[in-house]
Amino acid sequence: MLVPVSTANDPRLAPYMGVKERDLLRDSGRFIVEGKVTLGRLVAASRFPVESVFLAENRVAGVEDMIARLDPGVPVYTAAQWVMDQVTGFHLHRGVLALARREREVVCEELVGLFGVKTPLTLLALIGLSNHDNVGGCFRNAAALGADAVLLDSESCDPLYRKSIRVSAGTALSLPFARSGDGASILSALERAEIEPWALTPSGGEPLPSLTPPKRLALVLGAEGPGLPPHLMDKCRRVSIPMAAGVDSLNVATAGAIALAHVFSVRVATSRA
Repeated sequence: MLVPVSTANDPRLAPYMGVKERDLLRDSGRFIVEGKVTLGRLVAASRFPVESVFLAENRVAGVEDMIARLDPGVPVYTAAQWVMDQVTGFHLHRGVLALARREREVVCEELVGLFGVKTPLTLLALIGLSNHDNVGGCFRNAAALGADAVLLDSESCDPLYRKSIRVSAGTALSLPFARSGDGASILSALERAEIEPWALTPSGGEPLPSLTPPKRLALVLGAEGPGLPPHLMDKCRRVSIPMAAGVDSLNVATAGAIALAHVFSVRVATSRA
């Protein structure tokens, strides 16, 4: 349902006002999605209900197929680009926003339990990742390379932050995830579910290419720089990615992608054997 809007102070646009600041608020039970790709993911593959869409007038034609898939009761507000810029507080050159509603958020232990103890499984666990680009990148890699879900501790940033969603190419909207507790509670949940944790470390671990992944595996990544704390590393199998001399580490999302690609390729080869 297209709804033209001509002024920035229209109360129907209040949820989009000052969008950069609203990104950081989790208590409203809502979040913002930005861009055509992420809107498409939200409409086609997300588990999150769409409350409204806000488009620059010159972007409507490019997303008509997505609008057609919305519930007819969902308002699609349209406005001139300058109106959208006044509402958001900056020049939104993509011209595409949507407001979605959060579901009840499961905790990590609950999500792990949903898979059952006999199900083959690949998980990605993120502990202490406070960079939204890295979290978004990890989600995109996990979705592309066969991970079943992502676990995050409460210190890691929210995957439903606008920038994280955008960097994830919208995969944070469809890939199951849970964000709760700390690293120790996540590893305890993995142990109870008979999931073997592999901790990525720049040095001192077993070389990744030589390893055959177990049936139930969690790849565990710590923050860039400090990495996983020693007491958590001691609870995991240490795994390293071979690198050229003179380079001490990889970006955390890149390291996760390499590890996931190895696991994915071995699982595919095994299934075809």
